[in-house]
Amino acid sequence: MTAARGFSLVELMITLVLGLVISGAVIQVLVSSSVTNKLNQAVSQVQEAGRFITRRLTNEFYDVGRYDLITSEIDDSIDPVIEAAYVQNHPIAVVGDFASDAALGSTEGAAGTNDRLMVSKLAQQDCTGSTHGYNNGEAFHVVNLYFVSAQELRCTGFDGRVLRGLKTQVVSPSTIVLLDNVAAFHVQYGVSEATQEATGQAVRYVTAEQIEALRDNQQQVVSLRWALLIQSYQNQVQQSVSPQFAVLNESAVTLNADHYYQVFTKTLALRNMKNFVRSSR
Repeated sequence: MTAARGFSLVELMITLVLGLVISGAVIQVLVSSSVTNKLNQAVSQVQEAGRFITRRLTNEFYDVGRYDLITSEIDDSIDPVIEAAYVQNHPIAVVGDFASDAALGSTEGAAGTNDRLMVSKLAQQDCTGSTHGYNNGEAFHVVNLYFVSAQELRCTGFDGRVLRGLKTQVVSPSTIVLLDNVAAFHVQYGVSEATQEATGQAVRYVTAEQIEALRDNQQQVVSLRWALLIQSYQNQVQQSVSPQFAVLNESAVTLNADHYYQVFTKTLALRNMKNFVRSSR
């Protein structure tokens, strides 16, 4: 009868070591796969948000400075010709433009803070969907204010006639959130030439505090350049080094390492303003 023979101590130790090595490799693959999956999700989320907000802002900004006296149905309790002249000469509202609230307007944020953008146009509703008490289908002077608060890009819609002190407020302005996880929002303004030969093309880009003086020099804003720095949800990624980003004319800032970030920039010609400048020659 043959005696039963088991594993020696050396064989058991070798088996345990091989098992640990294989287990470690499997764990490393799983961890790496989890990290990659979280990063892919973060990239996808940020890019989807960037595409959405770029499309929305593009659609809303295309009509900045528009005032159609021919085909639009406009409430004429205020002289639409005078109102058209105001909107076309003030497509970008700056601080001091509105009698009812002189503090409202586009502003250049101090170092490290966000800009605010305020635009005027003729439309049937503001950025929140409010008609401000006008009849269905009736266009009015819409003023939209875009700004960031608590890392949310928000928009407040106003009745331009109320802001100018020409009409009593019927519907209070409301604010909606357009996008969350916004780390920065900055704007530059393309201005035309001041000569009689102005073509409606932007000859240089400026910040909000320069607009009033340029407006006095017969130079109009004919294009917008905006940039949004969008971040992923917290703890989706863990980067080894804190990233740095410079948005438009701003200095580079160091950000948290537990987000994925991406800058979305677009330059848009304001077609109504280009035509207005050309026709004013």
